[in-house]
Order: sequence, then structure tokens, then C-alpha cells
Amino acid sequence: MNEPDTVAEFEARYLRDVLGNFPTSVVAVTTTMGDEPVGMVVGSFTSVSLDPPLVSFLVDRSSSTLPRILEAGRFCANALASDQEWLCRQMSKKGAARFEGVAWEMSRHQNPILEGVVAWVDCAIDKTVELGDHFLVVGRIGDLNVASVKRPLLFFRGGYGDYTSTAQLLLDSHLGR
Repeated sequence: MNEPDTVAEFEARYLRDVLGNFPTSVVAVTTTMGDEPVGMVVGSFTSVSLDPPLVSFLVDRSSSTLPRILEAGRFCANALASDQEWLCRQMSKKGAARFEGVAWEMSRHQNPILEGVVAWVDCAIDKTVELGDHFLVVGRIGDLNVASVKRPLLFFRGGYGDYTSTAQLLLDSHLGR
């Protein structure tokens, strides 16, 4: 495979607009510091390896929550359901009220599992790598479960939706409806 001679430069807005065409799941990453729940929303959660069982997420270097998750050394990735856009917006806010009015239970590994999610994966942090303006956090899976049959919350072209409505929208567009 040939390597390009130069690296192309793109306007940040153009890059964001094009990459926004790749739908992403909306995941709340949670942990605890003492008895206090800590969490943030990421749109980059993915499976890394089956053997050993690893997953990962990316988070901006400027995150004020990431240092707390790294200090805890563990996290739970909660796949938000299509009816949890409100929770995504609340967990995305700056400040400490992210868990206000949010029902959750403690996992075996002391991480919050949010009520009503599609699935969750409980992890110990295996590795953190700085990549550009983000950190890649790799977790070794300690426990996981499908929590409901709800549809997942997706982020696509700057907005929220679910698999069914997004798929139908694309099909309608393709068929000229």
C-alpha cells in the first residue's frame, strides 16, 4: 500500500460535517469516586479484541471528567437507549448535576449502571494512549450484559435518532419519498 507524500489539511467544520455522516452510538461512561457517581458521554465506543476481551472509547484531552475516570481505574460503558436523549444531554453538561434524577445501580466493580440502557460493559482500564487532541482509553472487560431490547440512541449528521427512524429516513430518501 502506498503512503501519501503529504498529509491533507482540512477545515475543522468540513471535517466535522463529513465525519458526521458516520453514525455513532451514544454511550455514557461512568465510574465512582468514593460514593459520588462520575460520568460523561462519548460517541466513539468500540470493541477492540475478543481475546483478551477489550473495548475502547475516545475522549477530548480537555475533558475534566477523564482524569477522575483514570484515577478510579475502571469504568462502565452504558449504551443509551433511543428514549434517553434527555439523559445524553444531561450527562453532556458541564458541572456536577449529571446524575440528578438519574436512576442507577452499582456494578460488581463499583461503577454506575444506568437504568433503561440497551447494554452495559464494565471494565478495568488497561491502557490510555494520547492520539492527536484525544485520549484513547482501552478497558479490559470484567462483566457485561444486554439490559433491554430497546433501540439504541444514535448520533448522525449533528442530531439524535434511533436505528429504526434513521434507517427509515435513509430508505425514504433513497426511494424519493
